[in-house]
This record gives sequence, structure tokens and C-alpha cells, in this order.
Amino acid sequence: MQADCLRALAVAESRRAAAHAKVLSAFSVPGGGLAGDGHRSPRVWLTWQTQATRRAAGAKVASMHQLAGHPVIAAALADGSISLSWARQVGDWTDLLPDDVRDSADAELLSAAANRASLSDLAGIAEELRREHAQPDNDDDDDGFEDRNLRLAKTFGGAGRLEGDLTPRCAATAEAVLGALGQPFGPEDTRTAGQRWHDAFEEALMRLLAADGMLPQRAGRPVRLELDITLEELLANTGGAAGPGAACDAVIQPVITGMVDHGQLAELTGSDHHSWLLDLQQAMAHTAAAAPYGDVLARAVALLSGPAGRAAWLRRQVTGIPASTISLPLDIAAAIDTIPVHLRRAVRKRDKHCRFPGCDMPAAGCEVHHIKHRKEGGRHALTNLTLLCRFHHLVAIHRWGWTFTLNADGTTTSVSPDGSKTLHSHAPPTAA
Repeated sequence: MQADCLRALAVAESRRAAAHAKVLSAFSVPGGGLAGDGHRSPRVWLTWQTQATRRAAGAKVASMHQLAGHPVIAAALADGSISLSWARQVGDWTDLLPDDVRDSADAELLSAAANRASLSDLAGIAEELRREHAQPDNDDDDDGFEDRNLRLAKTFGGAGRLEGDLTPRCAATAEAVLGALGQPFGPEDTRTAGQRWHDAFEEALMRLLAADGMLPQRAGRPVRLELDITLEELLANTGGAAGPGAACDAVIQPVITGMVDHGQLAELTGSDHHSWLLDLQQAMAHTAAAAPYGDVLARAVALLSGPAGRAAWLRRQVTGIPASTISLPLDIAAAIDTIPVHLRRAVRKRDKHCRFPGCDMPAAGCEVHHIKHRKEGGRHALTNLTLLCRFHHLVAIHRWGWTFTLNADGTTTSVSPDGSKTLHSHAPPTAA
């Protein structure tokens, strides 16, 4: 009964999609219901009236346009004889054919689908149709160039979603780069294939940023990373948006920001305003003492950032106070190279490749790592620096917690967070 129900729901989905496309098409004609609601875009109307996301609304509009150009597919959807996903795929294939043969090609593919042909069988038939009806002088021109696109959308916390349609040449290039940089690094590499490709994509971009002269300048300045840090993050020394280990070896330009807390502002401008200023002046006169300085800094953070910015966000939603509608840049520092250039060169000259046991990533794909972390008092010293690839540096050590030791004889040792695995860059001693 459940299987019959799922099959019936699939048929209902096909019929609903056909009906939705037909009604949306009629609704969107010039002077139709869309104009009556004061909109000129069906996508905007769908996001407004049906709580669809921009992506979902765009997909519905694209389906409307596709089915309008494929009446045979629209009819098959309406009677539930083909699934919605297969209908979209067949339409994508026959869109590549000349207009005068599209309907007959749709009918041929739908007939094959009705006779239990698999999707791979349909792909073969579509390829035969394309070769049969392609123009002689354009047989090799259809490389997806007109349909190429790439979209990067920002989500929560600055995370992003990347999707697009690549030409065959671009896809082959991306596969070669990600395949080369996305290989597992050894038994300690427990990332999924998707995580490895994500990290490979980031590493490819970081290498491009680090390569001198490979990117054009912007506003007359070389490309560098800008690290946005709130005043609270600076006080807590949490590092901001760069992520664990990112400041260990980078050329960054910190931008310190804050938001006005109007509760603190009202307190400063109230009846005790002058006395608080007097306390501030006295505290600033004794900055060597830790307690008064910490108190002043805490009050400044509370004023400029509020409780993690939540109060300022709520106020600008409710009251619209202008002073709380923006994040205030408090300080923009010069670009900082975290490791002196002469030491960086010496480390690369000495190590030549990633020093994590078993890894031979060349120096061009590596970063300089502080063996004893800077926040623990680690110094800029050759004996405290080593080359690590981005995976072993930012993921294995700074995120997963592997420890790394540079031994006195130049060999290296790494231990897993739970102590169950110990890796050596050298072979064990020969038995007597």
C-alpha cells in the first residue's frame, strides 16, 4: 500500500508541475494577474506570495518557460506518464536541437521512456538525434558556452553556496585541479570526498592569491586578505572570521569593527555622565594597572559592540535608530606579514616540502607553521617554524588537534588527538 501511495504521489507531482506551469504562464502574460499585483517578474511574485526561496521560484519560472517550448512534454506531464525530473532532462536534451524537429524528438524520447528505456538509454537516443540534426558547419560548436554560469550566494555567518554550469573545457580544468589537490593525504585523512574537494578548491584559490602578479590589482593595491574582527573578538582573542590557524602564516589586513550600544550610550549621557568620564580619565592615567585597564576596555566593548551585537540588531529592527544601523569601522591596520620574510625563506630552503610524516607536498603548496603556537608564547624562530601543507596545517593540526614535533635530528613526529596513532617521518631503527 505504501509503494502504491508513493507511485501515485509521483504521478500527482508530475500533474501538479504541469498545472503550475500552465497557470503561471497565463498569470504572467502582459496585463495579466501579475501586473494587477504590481509586479513585472513572476519570480519576485512567487517569493512574495508563496514563501518560495529565490532559488525555488527561479526553478518554477524556468520550468514554465521550458514546458511552454515543449508542448509534447507538457502533455506527458499532465497525464502523469513521465516523472518531473525525467521531463526536465528530456527538455534539456532536445533544447539543443533545431526548433523544427524538437516536438518529434520529444515524442520519440517519451515513447522510448514509456517502453521502459532507462535514462542512460534515453541519453544515447538524444545524442544520436543531436548528431543527426546538427548543422554541418556547427557540429562541434555546441560546447555549452551560451549556458555557462556560476553563482556564489552568501548564507549564514559568511558561509557560501557555489553552483553553476561549466563548459566542457572549464569542467575538465576544474576536475584536473581539484583532483590533483583533493587526494587523501594518508591514514590520518578522514575527510569525505566532498570535503576534500572543498578544501582543494580553497587551496587552489589561496595559491592564486599568494602567487605574485597572477591577479590584477584593485584600486592600485595588490590583492590581500581583509580580516574583519569585532571589538569583542579582539578582546577575547578569538581571531575573528579567519578560522583556526589562518593567522599563523598569512598576509592579512585587520579591520576592527563595532556597533553602538544605546543602553551604554544613554548611561554615559545621563545624570552620571560627568562622574563616569572622571572615572575613565582616572583609569586611563593608571593603564599599567591591569584591573582599571580591563574595566575601561570592558566598558568600551560594551558600548561599541553591545552583548554580541544582539541588542543593536534588535533596536534597528524595532526603533530604526540611525546610529545602530551600521557596523562602525574603528581601525584599519596596514597589511601584516605574520612571519618575517627572511625566516620564511629560511624555512622553505630547509624543509623543501610539507614536514608532516608521509607528506611530500612541495613548498609552493605549503605554509609556515609555528610548532609552539603563538598564543602559547611560540616565537618567530627557525627552530619553532616548519612547512606544512594547508590540509595538515589548518585541518589536521589546528582543527583536529594533531600534535607536531620537530626532533633534534631533523625528523618529525605527529600524534593523533586521542594518542592512538603516532606517525614518524623516519623509519624505525633496524633491529640488532
